Amino acid sequence: MVDLAAKPEMVGEKVILRPFRVEKDFPFLEECLKDPEVLKLTGSSPGFDREQIINWYSTRNEQTDRLDLAIVDKTENILVGEAVVNLYDETNHSMNFRILIGPRGRNKGLGTEATQLIIDHIFKNTDLKQITLGVYAFNPRAIKVYEKVGFVVDSVDKADLEFEGEMIDAFNMKLTRENWMNQQG
Repeated sequence: MVDLAAKPEMVGEKVILRPFRVEKDFPFLEECLKDPEVLKLTGSSPGFDREQIINWYSTRNEQTDRLDLAIVDKTENILVGEAVVNLYDETNHSMNFRILIGPRGRNKGLGTEATQLIIDHIFKNTDLKQITLGVYAFNPRAIKVYEKVGFVVDSVDKADLEFEGEMIDAFNMKLTRENWMNQQG
């Protein structure tokens, strides 16, 4: 198990990753969670219980087995998404990464910087051997970001998601500690 009780604040050139402040963040979180593109790219269903979601985000800073951070656009000083490391895999001593960028944060390089910041933090502050993620084939922008930070396709889940009558593949990607260290050189 990896101890992720400490919830850091990380400051980049364009983004700040920080613990959630639900009262301040929720209107922007809700905008992200209702965004049609977010729903499509994450394979999520529209509609949610508002109170349940508020309660969920209210407990993220207390979790010790995962790291959930708000992505804040530095120029706007508003939440534009979230970056999460979760789902510890004991067999591979690895965890899963996921990121969500809402409409106010797209096409600004915020996702790339947020991904790099959290991945660097995890490898510098834990002894995990690898970080994994899943991404749908119809999200080439995300795939490009993940490849840029060093993730490689490990396997493909064929026809993993049905979207508008079409079956979409999911790419399982991973970044090993060794490959991450080689990029630091």
